[in-house]
Amino acid sequence: MGFFVQLTDAIASRQSLLVTGLDPNPEMLQAWAHRRGMGGRSFLSQARHWIKAVIEATAPHVCAYKPSLGFYQALGPVGLELLREVRELVPLEIPLIVDAKHGDLNSSSALAHYLFRELGADAATLSPLPGQDIAAPFLLYPDKAVVVTCHSSNPAARVLQHHPSEADPLFLRIVRETQLWATPEQLLLEVGTSDPEILARVRQEAPERFLILRSLWGEEDRLDALLEAGLSAAADGLLLPLPQNLLVEDDMAERAEGLKQRINERRDRWLESRQREATTSCSLWLPADDQAPTDPVGQDPEQPDPLASLILDLFDIGCLLFGDYVQASGALFNYYVDLRQIISDPNLFHRVLHAYAEQLEGLSFERIAGIPYGSLPTATGLSLQLHKPLIYPRKEVKAHGARRLIEGDFVEGDRVALVDDILITGGSLLEGIAKLESSGLVVEDVVVFIDHGDEHGGDGGQGGSRALRRLQEKGYRCRAVLDIARITRVLHRAGRISTAQASVLGGELVG
Repeated sequence: MGFFVQLTDAIASRQSLLVTGLDPNPEMLQAWAHRRGMGGRSFLSQARHWIKAVIEATAPHVCAYKPSLGFYQALGPVGLELLREVRELVPLEIPLIVDAKHGDLNSSSALAHYLFRELGADAATLSPLPGQDIAAPFLLYPDKAVVVTCHSSNPAARVLQHHPSEADPLFLRIVRETQLWATPEQLLLEVGTSDPEILARVRQEAPERFLILRSLWGEEDRLDALLEAGLSAAADGLLLPLPQNLLVEDDMAERAEGLKQRINERRDRWLESRQREATTSCSLWLPADDQAPTDPVGQDPEQPDPLASLILDLFDIGCLLFGDYVQASGALFNYYVDLRQIISDPNLFHRVLHAYAEQLEGLSFERIAGIPYGSLPTATGLSLQLHKPLIYPRKEVKAHGARRLIEGDFVEGDRVALVDDILITGGSLLEGIAKLESSGLVVEDVVVFIDHGDEHGGDGGQGGSRALRRLQEKGYRCRAVLDIARITRVLHRAGRISTAQASVLGGELVG
């Protein structure tokens, strides 16, 4: 079982986003031991009893444990033995994240081997300053994960972390850079802050990542604000620490459970609010009518685009080319969108899959299908990510063997979600749908990555392209992750394309 599955399973089974630190702080432990009549015992004995008590009290209410390596190293060899006891006491189904803040390249391979193979930890925290090289030895263990610290809460760090300006501070550049190191399953971000605004900026830059909040929060209004700022679109993706003062109380189990329930109540209300907003703002998949907004993806052009970093990365690897290109439909365009480059960049490919998955969320289907050949890698990735069986209509029927029209296992009446890369005329989609339906399958929903639009990107002010409306008129719900107008706005704002190139794309420039 990989780290990400282990973590999400722990979150689901315990219905908790809480993380427990296991740091044997001498000052904290002495007060705890005196109240329990253990003041005369050795510090090691006090630490051992405290760790066991904390794990027993909190295991039903947390999704991970996070001991700080430094506290154990400070005790010498007996401290490392104590850390082994921590590994034995923490239930194996709960991830153990060793908070190492490691930043030394020379010892990275040795530390990764010790933590992951000898100790049996599931993840380790790293300092980002040495760059991607610091993470590489840890990422060689595919079932483990790294947590990169992008922001620290201590005031003295602000002069460095917010340099050179608040508009483009170092901590956000770290967030952007470290996401290129590994997929969201293998790399999380630690954010030390009690400022919801800082947390919100990290979430905006890293919408797909799990964030671990390090700093403590006290008042309920601050907790609400941090949840609002840090939760992902699915009302998870944010791990919060149990306050340290709670870990020395006699009723720590009850207080941990109470905090978990308060967080879940706020998550439920927040998710309900987001779902209500989605039903009133999402329009692309609805049949064309007088209520459909003119922007096919419901994106306010005046606001920062949540997929801006993805769009820029796609452009930077050469997915958008300018020149005279004949499309599959036979039309001649002044540019060409080539998404085949994505499959050679695992991290970027995963982000694309995540964007597709958000559009597929809430749809009812038993099978997922892709149109050969361009969208087959995408359909395969989504099949693995969403745990939905893959099928696909053949581009041509074989003259030998089983002569199947549809590859893959299915039962007549199965509902199929069909995915494709670019929607231009809709012809290939309708051809694929016809093959699926002729085999007894039911197609209701289509998700494409880019809706090409009409007249080189425009939609005629009718809430989607002619191809999109063509599919809707035939009774199919169609959603798109992006459209050309949205891509144009992002690239032009970022200075990736000139105004002349933007006019070639045909997107409306705003801002």
